Amino acid sequence: MLSPESAAVVRATLPAVGGALDEITTRFYGTMFSERPELLDGLFNRGNQANGEQRRALAGSIAHFAQALLADPDARPDALLARIAHKHAALGVTEDQYTVVHKYLFRAIAEVLGDAVTSDVAAAWDEVYWLMAGALIAREARLYQEAGIDPRRPWRQWTVVERREETPHAVSFLLRPADDAPVPPARAGQYVSVRVQLPDGVHQLRQYSLSGAPGGRVRRITVKRVASLAEAPEGEVSNHLHRTVREGDRLTLSAPFGDVVLDHGDGPLLLVSAGIGCTPMVGMLEHLAATGSSRPVRVLHADRTPADHTLRADTRRLVAGLPDARADFWYERDADGEPGARTGLMDLDGLDLPADADVYLCGALPFMRAVRTRLLKAGIPARHIRYEVFGPDLWLAHTED
Repeated sequence: MLSPESAAVVRATLPAVGGALDEITTRFYGTMFSERPELLDGLFNRGNQANGEQRRALAGSIAHFAQALLADPDARPDALLARIAHKHAALGVTEDQYTVVHKYLFRAIAEVLGDAVTSDVAAAWDEVYWLMAGALIAREARLYQEAGIDPRRPWRQWTVVERREETPHAVSFLLRPADDAPVPPARAGQYVSVRVQLPDGVHQLRQYSLSGAPGGRVRRITVKRVASLAEAPEGEVSNHLHRTVREGDRLTLSAPFGDVVLDHGDGPLLLVSAGIGCTPMVGMLEHLAATGSSRPVRVLHADRTPADHTLRADTRRLVAGLPDARADFWYERDADGEPGARTGLMDLDGLDLPADADVYLCGALPFMRAVRTRLLKAGIPARHIRYEVFGPDLWLAHTED
């Protein structure tokens, strides 16, 4: 609970702190990595640092948490905390690392805001930080316990039993544990971290959804090669996996984590994706098929062309095998090559969408925002709509929905 004294100070200083958060987090990461470069080896993703996504996500998360405390001192933004805790657990974040972050973050706050950071201001924001950190530490401890994971040793070796070229830009890896220990439990929709050592000797991590059924000893991840853009370098981990990993090789994986999972129930499902966002949806379809589900399922997917549509044949096969399922595809080009597909961007107008459906979204943020707006207008409650973001969550940290 945020104390009344601290709440008053945070409320008065939130505009100044919030307005400077981008500069604060930029300085925070720069100083921390300069003095603690080992943190970039296997914990923080260099790509997310280069494109600014991690910085913006941290700034938004702090502001969102502070605003939630001011709205209700006893409240916690559960969706935000759950999302961050699962990401941290997939990275093997430990309690002592919160002290390291605190040191550099509050140094950055003092350097950016200068004399405005009085002892009262520092104490109030310190309270906010440790309330957020304490909530995350507790959640992460539960996640590690439930997964049977020691956070000091979160990694396990898996053997690549098959490599499948799905499209010119996406490849699937079928994986089996390299030892005889039990397979960690997983739920449809979750992801694993893949830890690789790059040619310069640095370890880097990236999360990939389980694109196959979560049961059994063989699991599948599907990796899209991330090309370089003007504002961002190529994806280091995805390109490394595409170029170097073959059948018989070993990969280092975390246990499965992720809060956007297929809930138990028998109500209608709406699985909406674009591009490589189809991977958790196919994992959900695989689970539905494996468990003999009779739930009504509607799959909606948008892509550039049928050839770019990763796991398209799997989606068709799974939908055909479910008793009450159908799929609709949209392609920007070459839609004539896929029976029943539509040309252009996804358009939900005219579709008969059940108002009581549980909805799962995955794709680029602009796509998911547009679809969510349309679904709300169609009468589907916001609480029924869940989404997965690949990388730092730049949506939830900047919205009050």
